[in-house]
Amino acid sequence: MRVLITGATGLIGQEIVKVCHERGIAVNYLTTSNSKISQTENYRGFYWNPKTQDIDTDCFKNIDAIIHLAGATVSKRWTPSYKKDILSSRKATTRLLINALKGETHTIKQVISASAIGVYSNSLTNYYEEDSKDFSDSFLSEVVQVWEQEVNAFTQLGIQVSKIRIGLVLAENGGALQEMVRPIKLGLGAAFGSGKQWQSWIHVQDLANLFLYVLENNLTGIYNGVAPNPVTNKELTKTIASVMRKPLFLPNIPKFFLKLVLGEMHILLFESQRVSSKRIENKGFIFKYHHLKPALLNILQ
Repeated sequence: MRVLITGATGLIGQEIVKVCHERGIAVNYLTTSNSKISQTENYRGFYWNPKTQDIDTDCFKNIDAIIHLAGATVSKRWTPSYKKDILSSRKATTRLLINALKGETHTIKQVISASAIGVYSNSLTNYYEEDSKDFSDSFLSEVVQVWEQEVNAFTQLGIQVSKIRIGLVLAENGGALQEMVRPIKLGLGAAFGSGKQWQSWIHVQDLANLFLYVLENNLTGIYNGVAPNPVTNKELTKTIASVMRKPLFLPNIPKFFLKLVLGEMHILLFESQRVSSKRIENKGFIFKYHHLKPALLNILQ
């Protein structure tokens, strides 16, 4: 089997590439930098430029599936111009793939696209499953809805579509966890706002395995990429501090302060989404890290 991965050099992409190679799956990947093109048998790079809609269509040769992760990071201050980049990057990358495939004879049966749980409304009481239509009116929700809509166009090419709505990814080499660890390491850790907001998290290894499970079992539709046991922000902060053997004595950080510092992006820390993993579990997927503390022990120690 050979898959084409967009966003292969990102946090999640690197982990998926690793799991693919462990399972004997060869990887083609797309990059905007010619210097990052490698040409080994199981890891082949191809040039693309979503802004100019250029792509080396050799990337599609002998491909069984596409894992589509590419899009500008949301973890950067949301200025009006950067918000346009976040949206347009998801549209441009998806449209480039679809338009390029229209002129090609291909062997692709499935596309598995990243998405995000940020689509769901901010709630301390709801428990969101994939069929929920209780969507937030936030910018992040708009991004997810636009992205998912664009990905649906693959079906017009006879390609099955799967979407994985990703929660807070816990990883060693980047992402939100490392930003939370930094102040705790200095003894300056604190929960955000009330600390009651739900954080639906997932260990990066489980997330990579989940993508591969959807691929290998040819599962279609939407799946929440979250572990079975979400926690509150307060519990997450306390557990990180406990694993790192650091004290927590500061008062919670007020919402207005982080809004001043981060602007509109502060909702990443304050939105509450308690999200269910039941659908993928009912398909037989088994999480290695279903509780928070063992996941953090694995990453932080």
